[in-house]
Amino acid sequence: MATAGLVAVSDLVAPSSLDRGTLLTMLPFAAALAIAALGQTLVVMQGGIDLSVAGGLSLYVVILTKYPAGVNGRLLPAIGIAVAAAVAAGLVNGFLIGRLRLNPIVATLGTNALLFGAVLWYSAGIPTTTTARLASMGGGLWFGVPIPVYIAVAATALVTVMIKLTPTGRRFEGVGANAVSAYTAGIRVRRYSGGAYLGAQLLYCLAAVVHASIVNQPTAYEGNNYLLPSVAAVVLGGTSLLGGRGNLVASAIAALFLSQLDQFVLALGVTYATRILVQAGALAVGVALYTIDWRAMGRRLSRRRIATLAAT
Repeated sequence: MATAGLVAVSDLVAPSSLDRGTLLTMLPFAAALAIAALGQTLVVMQGGIDLSVAGGLSLYVVILTKYPAGVNGRLLPAIGIAVAAAVAAGLVNGFLIGRLRLNPIVATLGTNALLFGAVLWYSAGIPTTTTARLASMGGGLWFGVPIPVYIAVAATALVTVMIKLTPTGRRFEGVGANAVSAYTAGIRVRRYSGGAYLGAQLLYCLAAVVHASIVNQPTAYEGNNYLLPSVAAVVLGGTSLLGGRGNLVASAIAALFLSQLDQFVLALGVTYATRILVQAGALAVGVALYTIDWRAMGRRLSRRRIATLAAT
């Protein structure tokens, strides 16, 4: 509903943000953000948060562009190397948080620093042009819709089916909702809580493939653009930061909402700093909507108002 309302407002106030050319430019980036938001949702469903999305996505983009060096035949090996790096990063996060019980913020910040170190070591901060084969995927259209959108829809459907319709997925949600009860029921809690970070990194890797196909010459810091929006998409999608059940489809739609919101603000001619403030404001609104008990707050305010009237 919020996305539909934003489209309606955009049509009235900033119609240029809904032009065909603008949409064809925005939708691939929205698809990459939706995939990254799926990974962040898995982590948040376990009551954690993954701040290594920036370093991870940056590293995978660098691998996908620098290793092939413009040669199409080296693209598949580059994807394999990026997947291996994602598995390694996910296992590190999973071990630190699932096994050693470190704070997710501290652990993923440390992993993020290691990943950015690997980015700078491998790329030396020099951008590399993506391959023609990868660029053709990012710029291609099927029935008038960008190919990355189909990839995001397929990823959303696959992850949703795995979480919502399989025994493993139900155990995964159970661990996030109540780890003590899940452990009592015989579920291996550490395996599921740590596995969320592995799944998240694999989804970040897929998002990096999409992103590298869109940007002709990505820099070594492309992942920074996904840190705040990926968390905001999860929160706006209704997944509780305390863990438990999550709505993966809603996270993907929230990514579309944030992307269109960015285009809407951009069409109004505001500065980049204002766009960042708008994203932060959207995150704050999402946290307020889903974490504050508004009914209890309303009751307290009513009691105070009654007490004030009685005193006067």
